[in-house]
Amino acid sequence: MKLNFWEIAQAVQAENDWQQWEDFSVTGIEFDSRIIQAGNLFVPLTGNADGHLFVGKAQENGASAAFWSSESAAPKNLPILRVTDTLTAMQKLSVYYLKKMAPAVIGVTGSNGKTTTKDMIESVLAQKYRTYKTQGNYNNDIGLPYTILHMPDETEKLILEMGMDHAGEISFLSKLAQPDVAAITMIGEAHIEYLGSRQGIAGAKMEIVDGLKPDGLLLLPNEEPLLQPLTSNLSQTIKTFGWASDATYQGTVKEVGKEYTEFTVSGFEGVLRIPVPGSYNVTNALIAVGIGQWFGLSMEEISKGLVDLVVTKNRTEWLEAGNGAGILSDVYNANPTAMKLVLDNFRVMKTSGKRLAVLGDMLELGPDSKAMHRSVEKYLNSKEISDVFLYGEEMASLYEALKDRYSGHVHHYQKEAKKTLIQDVQDTLTSQDIVVLKGSNGMGLAEVVAALQNES
Repeated sequence: MKLNFWEIAQAVQAENDWQQWEDFSVTGIEFDSRIIQAGNLFVPLTGNADGHLFVGKAQENGASAAFWSSESAAPKNLPILRVTDTLTAMQKLSVYYLKKMAPAVIGVTGSNGKTTTKDMIESVLAQKYRTYKTQGNYNNDIGLPYTILHMPDETEKLILEMGMDHAGEISFLSKLAQPDVAAITMIGEAHIEYLGSRQGIAGAKMEIVDGLKPDGLLLLPNEEPLLQPLTSNLSQTIKTFGWASDATYQGTVKEVGKEYTEFTVSGFEGVLRIPVPGSYNVTNALIAVGIGQWFGLSMEEISKGLVDLVVTKNRTEWLEAGNGAGILSDVYNANPTAMKLVLDNFRVMKTSGKRLAVLGDMLELGPDSKAMHRSVEKYLNSKEISDVFLYGEEMASLYEALKDRYSGHVHHYQKEAKKTLIQDVQDTLTSQDIVVLKGSNGMGLAEVVAALQNES
């Protein structure tokens, strides 16, 4: 971001006499005083701590200006833009900057797969355009405007991940970003505790059309009946993806390997390849194919973009344990649909040894959580996955469902027993084996992954 101080003042409708300072160039914006660089604008947000308390540190690190909404005295030796709310000001500035730079915006949401899909879209579009995407999980009312304000000036295609916990959040993000293209990866059970039902989740995800441009494109999963009734009054172009013959982009899996999947797409010649395993990743790739086609890429460019894909860490990532075993790490988030998809693919993966599964609690599932955890039982068979390690209070219901037919090869651990879990997995895992780890981020299974990697 490179904007003038006076320009920023007008964009956010600053309430003080900002013209008392001579105009100057502001390069970049940060709300963490520790990573401020020379020339940055400091945005003191109020969360667990009041960001205004750290303006001194921001100045030490080179802040050239700051938003200010505190009743306490502002520093006299730093240009200040007084606003009613600093987060709202950052959001206003992102809207201004987005309109000024005018990239095409692609919005991605869904109960699962949105980060991998975002990565795929960016990799495809980068074959022809200058692109920028949401970094990490910066996909909320703070992260999305932050992403916009960090995109390089030359960005032509901006891919924004949109997350939510409650109804109304996606609507806000969509109206802020005004996407040219929107995609919903899938409707699962994530955040059902707050939304009541899968129907409630579908309605919340469809809020992505609230800011979608009238001549824009909407990509939806073909096999999701909850979304179809919500599209009847839309003016935008709607295309679908999935496995059925009536999908706009019908995928057919040809081969699934440990570190790749090959598939075909209806209407296109040749076989496409993605460097991640699993048919569920093919549906994500179909979104990238559709968006690539919408923006005029050739099938050769789309194919190369998918082959060159680099996925965000902890999303279906193959790693190597210290003893040489294979680790399939998918520990950033989890819901029943996603966990079943991962297990469905993992249980048939080739290995010269055993297959093991480490599964952590799936959070925010509401009153039906125990039943939803127990439903994973159908995807665990001792002939395919020999040992199962279940971690967390909610996984107790799955343990009860499995213990009789797993003959001592299913284990359950409370959250405080992570060290015991790690030791037991290390004792069971041999160099010839493969292990999958899946659970909500709050369960901290990344620590288990790290321990397995560092085992000597």
